[in-house]
Amino acid sequence: MARRSIEVPGLHHGGLPIPQACVVGNLLMSSGISPLDPVSGDVPADVDEQVDLVFGNVRRIVEAAGGTTADIARCTVFVQDKAIRPIVDKYWQEMFPDPASRPARHTQRIDLNPPLQLQLEITAVLGEG
Repeated sequence: MARRSIEVPGLHHGGLPIPQACVVGNLLMSSGISPLDPVSGDVPADVDEQVDLVFGNVRRIVEAAGGTTADIARCTVFVQDKAIRPIVDKYWQEMFPDPASRPARHTQRIDLNPPLQLQLEITAVLGEG
């Protein structure tokens, strides 16, 4: 099976040779998805803005691969401080409003480079949503 890299204009890993995601067959695996504003190139200081941006970037990546957020099977949320979990939950429920049809999710606290407060990784099965 051929592997293809997924790139999204405005999203990057600081010049490193790492794609936003990789697709093999209909399986999408993301790299770390940051709350980088694809227009300004900045990460805002405000946590709510970061969470909004990171979920928007998830959507951008999945759509660039030819899928939708309904194709996402798993999401790992890496946070600097677990106290932001209610903010994450707010945007999570907006992206996945049906409690009977949400991806698996794991939240883990890790050290992130400032100003990052969170980073996500997703797994999706394209065309399954």
